[in-house]
Amino acid sequence: MADFYHTQRAMRQMRRQALQRGVIAILDVGSSKTACLVLRFDGIGRLSEDNSIGSLAGQSGFRVIGAATTRSRGVQFGEITAMQETERAIRTAVQAAQKMAEIRVDHVIACFSGANPRSYGLDAQTELEGQVVTEHEVARVLAACEVPEYGTGREVLHAQPVNFALDHRSGLSDPRGQLGQTLSVDMHMLTVDADAVQNLVHCVKRCDLELAGIASSAYASGISALVEDEQELGAACIDLGGGSTGVSIFMKKHLIYADCVRMGGDHITSDISMGLGIPAANAERIKTFYGGVHATGMDDREMIEIGGDTGDYEHDRRRVSRAELIGIMRPRVEEILEEVRIRLDAAGFEHLPSQQIVLTGGGSQIPGLGGLASRMLGQQVRLGRPLRVHGLPQAATGPGFAGAVGLSLFAAHPQDEWWDFEIPVDRYPKRSLKRAVKWFRDNW
Repeated sequence: MADFYHTQRAMRQMRRQALQRGVIAILDVGSSKTACLVLRFDGIGRLSEDNSIGSLAGQSGFRVIGAATTRSRGVQFGEITAMQETERAIRTAVQAAQKMAEIRVDHVIACFSGANPRSYGLDAQTELEGQVVTEHEVARVLAACEVPEYGTGREVLHAQPVNFALDHRSGLSDPRGQLGQTLSVDMHMLTVDADAVQNLVHCVKRCDLELAGIASSAYASGISALVEDEQELGAACIDLGGGSTGVSIFMKKHLIYADCVRMGGDHITSDISMGLGIPAANAERIKTFYGGVHATGMDDREMIEIGGDTGDYEHDRRRVSRAELIGIMRPRVEEILEEVRIRLDAAGFEHLPSQQIVLTGGGSQIPGLGGLASRMLGQQVRLGRPLRVHGLPQAATGPGFAGAVGLSLFAAHPQDEWWDFEIPVDRYPKRSLKRAVKWFRDNW
């Protein structure tokens, strides 16, 4: 924990330098595509001097000056499996984005999915040494949180204070400067497989880039796909990627739970490929143009040329009905949504005051998905596109870019985390385990 605390602090320093220089690259390393955005910052003072805790307010202060995407290689279930392939994809995307921006970039902030995320809810309280809450008091109460034994081979990716209470006043987002006797905090901690993080760090280093921050894709997608009210009142973001589906829950503008399902759009494509006996590239094209999850009478009559290039004329001229295609796609989509429902139930999502669900990610564009998700998850479901940010090219405004855009907002307005405070290293406790998400029922 202490090592990772220092790594995160070092990345934070790096981010400061990058913001002072005025440019930073955003890298979303996914299973089906690797996207890179180059951001230019202006009015840095406004960004770094905003001293409130967890402010994800407005998105002024930066514009996108370069954007590129390339097909991912060597990434499965959101995790890097072939280092050189992924390195090549990252280089390709970064170089293309730099070329468009006409500027060289040294620092990147990256996000990735998968890696078996686990959420924990921590809490602590301390008596104030003086009457006023200072930065030092916040560090003391964070250090007093009992960190669960989260197991070897795991690393803490995010550790954010999500609620402060001063004496009997709960729901404070930033207690600094306020008067009281007892300060309490609720924290959300997210751990992931250490190997997945190390592989990404290593890959970025091999591309001669400095890593200035790292985040979970599920978190980044939620930041950009959920509107402010949803983040405030409680909402879940379901990010349907290629190799995995991220699940994140926000409340009071903070991430309070994240998890992932090791299935995504690529699994639907491979079902089509196997079901129809066609290459994956054809299956992807057919899914994109004709796919769906809800068959009507007309779909029995609508025939799709599935094509092929085996040289066997009869084989390559085959046609299937759209109803048949939907019959292949629907069971897998239902399976993914069922897994999502299990995750939401485990998190206690039904106890939130508002239970909005937002679908985003490239896989969310399947026609009829919203209605099916509504029926299976039993909530209000809407399709979410990422927020509009300055300079974002039209091609990068689709739901497939929710992660990259969210990471841009995260770079511009990072939410304060554990490592943003000078916590004495000898104060890392390692005692009890409390599974996430009970506390927001009790405290809000």
